[in-house]
Parts: sequence; structure tokens; C-alpha cells
Amino acid sequence: MPGPSPSSTARSPRKTSAKAPATAARKTPVTYAGQPWLASYPAGIPTTYEFPKFALTRLLDDAAASFPDHVALAFLGATTTYKELKAQVDRFAGALAGLGVQKGDRVALVLPNCPQNVIAFFATLRLGAVVVEHNPLYTESELRHQLADCGAKVVVCLDRVYETVAKVKKDTAVEHVITTSIVDFLRRVDQLTLRLPVRKARKRRAEIAAVLPKGAPVKDFVALLRAAAPQARQTPVGPDDLALLQYTGGTTGLSKGAKLSHLNLVSNAYMNRLWDTEAKAGREVTLAVLPLFHAYGLTVAMTNTILLGGTLVLLPRFDLDLVFAAIDAWKPTLFPGVPPIYKALSDSPKATSHDLRSIRLCVSGAMKLPIEVAERFTRISGATLIEGYGLTETSPSTHANPTTGGGRPGSIGLPLPGTLCRIVDQDDPKKLVPVGQPGELAIAGPQVFSGYWGREDQAGVFTEDGYVLTGDVAVMDDDGYFTIVDRKKELIIAGGFNIYPSEVEEVLFALEGVQDAVVIGVPDKYRGETVKAFVVRAPGSTLTEDDVVAHCATSLTAYKVPKLVEFRTELPRTVVGKVLRRVLVEEERAKAAGDPAPGSVPPSAPKARAAETAVAEVPVKKAAVKKAAVKKAPAKKAPAKAPAKKAPAKKVPAKKVPAKVAAKAPVAVAPAKKAPAKKAAVPVKKAPAKKA
Repeated sequence: MPGPSPSSTARSPRKTSAKAPATAARKTPVTYAGQPWLASYPAGIPTTYEFPKFALTRLLDDAAASFPDHVALAFLGATTTYKELKAQVDRFAGALAGLGVQKGDRVALVLPNCPQNVIAFFATLRLGAVVVEHNPLYTESELRHQLADCGAKVVVCLDRVYETVAKVKKDTAVEHVITTSIVDFLRRVDQLTLRLPVRKARKRRAEIAAVLPKGAPVKDFVALLRAAAPQARQTPVGPDDLALLQYTGGTTGLSKGAKLSHLNLVSNAYMNRLWDTEAKAGREVTLAVLPLFHAYGLTVAMTNTILLGGTLVLLPRFDLDLVFAAIDAWKPTLFPGVPPIYKALSDSPKATSHDLRSIRLCVSGAMKLPIEVAERFTRISGATLIEGYGLTETSPSTHANPTTGGGRPGSIGLPLPGTLCRIVDQDDPKKLVPVGQPGELAIAGPQVFSGYWGREDQAGVFTEDGYVLTGDVAVMDDDGYFTIVDRKKELIIAGGFNIYPSEVEEVLFALEGVQDAVVIGVPDKYRGETVKAFVVRAPGSTLTEDDVVAHCATSLTAYKVPKLVEFRTELPRTVVGKVLRRVLVEEERAKAAGDPAPGSVPPSAPKARAAETAVAEVPVKKAAVKKAAVKKAPAKKAPAKAPAKKAPAKKVPAKKVPAKVAAKAPVAVAPAKKAPAKKAAVPVKKAPAKKA
């Protein structure tokens, strides 16, 4: 791909005989400062790299220049080339400029995975403005807080979300609302079919599109796109200028906007790209089930693919039939995800009816990857499935196991190029703990954010020398592999989603008949953890489990709603009255050890919804798909080799999924300071790019 070729120093293959004997190793103690992980890097991965300092939009501009006729986006049967995508981005940037959007303004996106999300994202950045991503399934209170906090001037939302946006708009600084529909970017033939005056077509359209109130003060996405003059010139931005506000709860229930700069996002795309030594520019196809409104999907799926000049196959929600249809049609080579996704595919009896051998590499993040899940998925697909790690605050990728084999199952792998790590004392981050001992993982590097939006007090976020404190307890071994052993925070991670107990507890206490309540995460075979509420009824109360679940469902996004409810006469507390969550957690772990098959939705909680995985879901019906003539990719691994030469623009067949559309489901789906980067002797062509 064209553009600057940052320098790097790549490792040559290491000879096992070169390893020092164990006795010698003991004479030279392993230290975090010594970066022992570099010696464990597979051949071809640079130990130093000078990350480019340009606008994130440069990734798209370069891909459009190198592969103008290559399919950039595939969406339920419709396709968009890189040339078309760039033109749409430039026109929508012109439309936003016409609405008064300027450098530094915030533009909120409340969209699932669809072409409009990608277009609006890069169009906002074209103007030097700031993207703010939001989950389309947020409740009023959740969306109100974030829109008010970020001060967004414009909201681009799905028509089905407009009602929520309209209700909170008066409490925010929002001046303009732009609406769009899933239907807007379907193939023309599918759009016409949905408009037929027959009951079946009307029903199908109602499932995926909403009728806005008459006279609603909104602007239409497609109309703006068609009428606007293109804004092709990039507004000048510096590497440290803000590009994205990504909301996360950190360790508290109140979500905060992590400030991610152009350098943060560009460098992290390159890190992922460099880690995949077998990636080929212009040839990769990424199955994007992970939501783009989540940092994991945004970087590992979207920006990494665009850096590669690859094809991004967008699915608006996780549905096995849609996933299998997309695999049949597009033969993806890259499939980032979370453990529940890989488990669902492996467990499906339909898996043997589809050829998964095109999938070369899967990077699993957001939660621990069970070894048995990885082994089973690899058996049925032939793909390399590795575990990685990251945080919203780190753009998000920081660690990954090698993509070419030889990793450590159960670990999060090695720090990515340019990433620095250390393990510090949990009570005093100024102190390092000995290598091999557990402590809090602290990370630095060019992908690390600068802090939280509007929060002057950043106490406890960084160490004095700029390492971000992750809140995760980890251990590093002598070879530089890191393993997460516990979580310092009380955060619950279910299916890759962060759930903050205090937020759920606040809702519980608002329910009449609740005297006391506490929420914890309990082991769950499918989601990793699931939410359990312990409730003490008020005297005379006849509350049931269904009452609790139904109440929570009115105020919380589906994945936050307790799936288990247990009534107690009292909760364990310290002498000063603090609830002993630890006691409850230990009780549940003991139960899980005795019964190895806990379910997300036991008989005692019939109305709780199961299987919320870390995936963006919007009403869209399954689409039948024709197979595309795409060559199978070898079933091998890798996120990283910087392309050495511009690959010819190979066109991916543009067949696909007629857009029928399906029902609903929750939208969703799993972070350091600048690392030194020496110039290297090996020229690397513009390189593209847990938890993560």
C-alpha cells in the first residue's frame, strides 16, 4: 500500500541452541525493563517500529488509491468498493460540514454494523471532528448520560433507535439528528422487494425499519449523502488530536469517555497488522460480527482490515445462519470474536454442512478463552484461534499469542510491538513485584489513551511515569508471556460485556419490596460470567424472581439484567456494614466446582434472556446467500506482517446475501504511554493492523 514506510527491526528466526542454559539465566535476572517478550517474538515481527503520525483517514485514502475496485464493504448482499466508499465518506463529510460540524466537535453514532457506520466514522474524522460511539440498545438513561457528557452536536442513528434519541435530546447539546435504516444500503432489488404492496413484504420491512413520527425533526442520511458537495481535503490534525471518545465504565458504574487520539488508533491498527505475519494486502476478508461501536470491533475488525485493503463483511447482529451464510459467500480469512461465538459455531450441528477452512486466523478477546473451546473450533475449521488482550483505554489491543504457533494456551500472550508492560504492587503501583509473582498489570505504549473526557481527577488511572493501570491481576513468566489470574476490580464480564455491579444494584434498590441487594458475577459455561442478584425482601414483600428480572429489564440493557436471582434473609457484611461480595463469590465458585454445568438461564429465572454474546445485534432477517467464487485461504494464522509490496488489486466476488431480515437481539460485544521506537533496517511497507 502506498504511503510512508515506517522503519522497523524484525527478528530473524531464533535457533534453539542459542538459548542460554538455565543456570546462566538465573545469573541474569529477568526484568520488566528488559522486555523479555522480545526474545519470544516469532520471526518476522519487528522488535521496534516507528509508527506513522498521520490522520486515521489516511488508512482509507491509501486503500482507495491502491485497491479502488476492490470490495471494501459487504453487507447483506450489497457491496461497496474502496473507490465508492471514499466518495461516500467525502460527500458525507461535506454534509456534516454543512450542518456546522468543525474540528473538535463531537458526532455521536448510534448504529449497528452497517455501511453507514463506516461512512459516518471516517467522514467525521475527515473534518477533524471527534467520533463518539454508542450501543444502539442503550436505555434512555444510559444514552442520555453519554450524549450529555460528550456534548455531541450531531447524532447519526438507526431509525429504530430514534424514539430513544428523541426522548433524551432535550437534555443534551444535540442540534441535529440524522436517521438511517438498514434498508438504505441493501441491494436495489431487495429494497424494491421490501416495498411490494403485499403482506409478506410489509411484515419483513416492519421487522428491520421503523416509521418515524410525522414531522419528526430529523435529516435523512441518504438524502444528505446525495445532495452534499464532497469534502475531500483532510482537515489538518496532529497525532495527539482527539479522534474517538469510547465510553467505558472503567471500574465504576458511571461510564466515562476514553479519549483516543489519531496516533492511538493508527498505531494500534499497525500493531495488529504487524503481528499477523501471514496477512496479504488486498487479499484478506474479515467477518465483522464484533460491533464497531466497541473498541475491539472497531480496531481488530475495521481499521485493521482497511489498513490491509481487505474486505469487511458486516453483520448487524450475531445469528448463526447469517454467519454461516456469510462464510459460504465470502470465504473469510480473518474472524475476530469472543469465546461464546466460537463455542456457538462449534456446538452447532450445522457447522459440518459449511466449509470453514477459508478462515485462517481468529483472535479471541474480551474474556478468557477456554482451552477446550479453542481446540474444538480449530478441529472443525482448521483455523488458528489465539487469545489476546486489551482495554478500551488502549485502543484496545496490547497482547496476543503468536499467530504461527508456539503460544501458551491459557495466557494472553506477549505484548505487541511498541508495547511496554510491568506488574506492580496492587496497593502501591510505584513498587514492582518480582517476575513470576502476581500483581496489577500496567501498560504503556503509543496506543494508550490520554485520560477520560471531562474528568480532571485521573487519580488511580496512571502510574507516575504514564503506565495505565488495568485493574487486572497478572503474572509474567521468564519468557515474557502474561497470564491474567484474577481481577482487582469487581467488574463483571459476561460474554465480553463490562457490567458494573453498582449500576445494577441502583436499579434493584428502586424496586418496591427490596430491602437489600448486591450483585456479583458467577461462573457461566457460555458467557464466562453471568449476573446474579442476591436480594433481601422487605417485610411483607412477596417479590418473585420474575418481578426482579422484569423490573431490571425496563432500565438496563439486556446483558446487564440479572440472569439469576436468589432471595436471602440477610447479606454477609463486615463489622462496619460493607457487603462481603467475596464471601458470595466464593460460595458460587464452590457451587460451580461441584456442578460443572451452570447455565445462563436456569429454571428459576425463566424470563431472563440467554446467550447475549459480545455482538452487535439489530433486527435483520437471515439472508440466503449464494456461494462466491473465492479461493480458499490456507488455514493458518497471523495478525501481522507489514506488506512489503503493493499487491495487485484483486477483486473479491460481489455475491451475497439477499436481504430478508430477522428479529431482534441485544446490540453489543471484549489499554500506555509512548514506547521508544527505533528506526530499523528492514523497510516495511505501509503496515496495516481481548481482555480485547
